[in-house]
Parts: sequence; C-alpha cells; structure tokens
Amino acid sequence: MLARAHLVPFFSRLGPYDTAHLDRLAYGGKRRRLFEYWGHEASLIRVELQPHLRWRMERARAGQGIYRGLAKLRAEQPAFIDAVLDEVRRAGPLAARDLADGGRGRGSWWGWSEGKRALEWLFWAGLLTTRTRRPGFDRVYDLPERVLPPEIVAAPTPEPAEAQRELLRTAARALGIATERDLRDYFRLTPEDGRTALAGLVEAGELMPVEVAGWSNPAYLDPNARFPRRIKAAALVSPFDPLMWERSRAERLFGFRYRIEIYTTAHKREHGYYVLPFLLGDRIAARLDLKADRQASRLLVLSQHLEPGTDPAEIRPPLERELGDMARWLGLAGTDWPKPALTRPALASPAQEL
Repeated sequence: MLARAHLVPFFSRLGPYDTAHLDRLAYGGKRRRLFEYWGHEASLIRVELQPHLRWRMERARAGQGIYRGLAKLRAEQPAFIDAVLDEVRRAGPLAARDLADGGRGRGSWWGWSEGKRALEWLFWAGLLTTRTRRPGFDRVYDLPERVLPPEIVAAPTPEPAEAQRELLRTAARALGIATERDLRDYFRLTPEDGRTALAGLVEAGELMPVEVAGWSNPAYLDPNARFPRRIKAAALVSPFDPLMWERSRAERLFGFRYRIEIYTTAHKREHGYYVLPFLLGDRIAARLDLKADRQASRLLVLSQHLEPGTDPAEIRPPLERELGDMARWLGLAGTDWPKPALTRPALASPAQEL
C-alpha cells in the first residue's frame, strides 16, 4: 500500500531518508550493522545482539519456540534439511527457488515449498542467515560465517540467563517505561525467562520498579530515561512500528485503541485497510488510511479520523507537512485528500473534518 513494513519506522523517525542506506546497513557484506532474525517478529536487529540470541537458535534446533510445522519437518525429514544446508554450503547464497530439489509452493501466501520450509528451519536454528534480499524481496540464505562481521561470529556465546537480561536491557532502553509484559514482548521472551531476567535487573538496580497512575500492573523504568522539556514529534506511524506493536501498551499510553483491519471484510472496517496513526507531540491525534497510487503518482488519503479532543486547526499544518514528506519519500508527485463522505467516526466520538 505504501512501502515495505521495515522501511516505514525509519521514515517516522528520520523523515524522507534514502532507503539505500538501510540496505547497506542490513545487507552490505560483512560490514553490515543489522541482521535478520526473530526479535518481536522477523526483524532487523543490531548485529551486536546476535550472540544474545543464540540460545533461541539452540532451542529452535530442539523444536522449541518454533512453528509447529517446521519442527515437524525436522523431526520427519532431517536428512532433507541437512541436504539443503549442504547445498547452500557448497553452492553459496541461495533463495528457495534456487534449490535443486526444493519442490513447488502451494500457491497461497504461506504455501511454502518443502525447500523453503527447510531453509526457514535452518534460519530459525541459526545455521543460515539472510545474505541479501532480491528485488521481489525473496530472502537469499547463506552461512552466518560468510555473512556476519568476523568479530560477531567470533564473539563468545553468553549464558542464556545473561543473554535474556541483555535483551531486556535493550527493551527497557527502547521503551523507557514498561510493564513486565511490555518488556518481555519486545523480544518475545516467555513468562518464565522474562520474569527471571527482570528480577535480576531489578536486584542489580538496572531497572526501577514504579507505579503509573491508571495502570493496573507494576511498571519498570530505565534509570537513564529522561523526560524531555518539549516533545515536538509529528510522525505518521506504521501499524508495525515498535510504538504500536504491543496494542495494549499503546492503549495505556495514549488511550488509543488500534486494530489492524487488513483481514477484515471491507464493509466491516471501521477506519480502513492500511491505517497509520499520526503522532503529534505526546499523543496520537488522528489515524489515516493511506495508499500510494504509483500509476497516478499520488499519495491517497482514503479516509481520516480525528481522535477525541483533537483540534482540526492544530493538526492540519503538521499533518500536511508529514504527508508531503511521505509523498516525496515515495517518489510521488503529491497528495489527494478525501471527500467528507469518506470520513467516519474515530472510536465513539463524532467525526471531524480536517
């Protein structure tokens, strides 16, 4: 609808950046600073955290914390998976379609071929990683030692408990203030792993237990978090952005209830197909259903919804600037706003026109 999901969070923070820079960070040979692995979901992660995720790779090899179908494939066809790994080792970087005996996909989005499933098991197990992405976004797999920076490959593997504490430290720095569930969700730690790691950080004084008015559960504060004097944010935010992916946290922080409606029948959608919240200052002020019409070179605002208490006169200038920046970033000539008939209520509030 707009751009690939991993590109938009950087736009929200940086504005109209050159996506080639991100490609170099993620796929730029052994000097890369990011790698692909399972963080919250499939994610671009700082390479320094790769050793701290090796415990997850070890568990995946044992069939733990992995898609059931992939674990079943490994249990039933270990020789096939080993043969796929040997083929990549011998032939070099390969996509699923390059495998000599990878089979055919089943036609649906997740209708992976047997070869693709084998590659994904190897990826989850840390025996393969992403070398690059092809223009159609096909993942090209290779051995980690041929992809990752040498110092990362040679780095010692921390004990799982320390690795999980480091993942929680990273989550706490990113979130500032969060509940236990928020912190665990950042890298999808299990309750058992997360609580043990959290207790260790609290005992060491690396996280401060706090109470937040209106929150039913205890929260934890990064001691280095600082409250800014002014918050001047104005950003369109992807539904897959770290600010939004834990929906309950977004609702607690902003009073903003968000449900993605891509899979909802069109006539039942409340706000639209691909809806981006608009962050203004320290609140979510609106949400917009956006589409890049590349044939007409226009950024289409299919619908707009103001949040309760939002002043249209206040929001329109920064929102126009942000939409203009997004259109230019996408290489589009301009923005088209909706007719009034396209506007529907946000939550239970009366609809307002911008």
